[in-house]
Amino acid sequence: MMFTKIKDLFCVFVLLCLVGCASYKLGPTGDIKAGERSIQIMPFQNQTMEPRLTDYITTALRNRFQQDGTYRLATQNDGDYLLSGKIIDLTRSGISYNPNDLVTMRDYRLRVTVQISLIDRSTGKTISQKNISAHTVVLAGSDMASAERQALPVLSDELARNVVTAITEGGW
Repeated sequence: MMFTKIKDLFCVFVLLCLVGCASYKLGPTGDIKAGERSIQIMPFQNQTMEPRLTDYITTALRNRFQQDGTYRLATQNDGDYLLSGKIIDLTRSGISYNPNDLVTMRDYRLRVTVQISLIDRSTGKTISQKNISAHTVVLAGSDMASAERQALPVLSDELARNVVTAITEGGW
C-alpha cells in the first residue's frame, strides 16, 4: 500500500517535470537556429578621448558573438545584419579617495555608453537603435594609467555581453 502511494507520487512528479519543461529550448532564443543568420560588426566611431577603446570593443563583440553562437560572424558585406555604433561616453566617478589628498581618486567606477544600430541588410531598414552601458571598478593604486589600461578590456567585455544579450534575446 505504501509502495503504491510512493510510486503514484513519483509518477505524478515525473509527469509534472516533463510538462513543466516542455517549452524549454536549449540554445538560442527566438525562431532562428544557431548560426542560421549572420551579423557583420563594424568598428565603432569613438567620440571619447580614449584611443584604444574602439579596438577593445570591436574585439570583445566579435568574441562574444562567436561564444554565443546565435549569429555567425560575417566579414565582407555578406551578413544578414549589420551592427554599427558610436562610443558616446566614457566616464570616471570616484568611489574612494586618497585619505591624505581628497582630490586624488584611489578607486573609481569606469563607465562606457555606446549607441548601437542594428540594420537588416536585405531591406536596409534600421531594426533598432539603442544605448547600452557597462561599468567596472578600477583599483587605481599608485599607477592610475596602468590600472585603467588593464580595466579597458574587462569593461569592453562587459559591454559586449550586454550588447549580445540585447540582440540575441530580442530586447529590440
